[in-house]
Amino acid sequence: MKERVQTDNAPQAIGPYSQAIRTDGLVFASGQIPLDPATMQIVEGGIREQTERVMNNLRAVLQASGSSLDRVVKTTVFLADLSDFAEMNEIYGRFFGEAPPARSTVQVSRLPRDVRIEIDVIALVG
Repeated sequence: MKERVQTDNAPQAIGPYSQAIRTDGLVFASGQIPLDPATMQIVEGGIREQTERVMNNLRAVLQASGSSLDRVVKTTVFLADLSDFAEMNEIYGRFFGEAPPARSTVQVSRLPRDVRIEIDVIALVG
């Protein structure tokens, strides 16, 4: 059985998808981009500000699912430009403890609304 996760503390889905799905002790969070959930606008600034907003959005979705960033087991980071990697990595690392999740990072040709970053996660629940 799968359960849809929905919170007003993260951007609303802008298409036919859920913010996250919880099933069998796991939560699969959809990719988050740097949208401010209050305004649904892209945050001002560069990769640092965008990464921080994405991580805060993911935190909100995970909390709504009964999980947390500490329970994330896998992330995928999509960057518009791999030259942003070092700055993204610095901010990203602040959100995870001593046992950070497994991660893949890829450069893509384009992201929704021409943002610089999108991240999705898989985390433990319960």
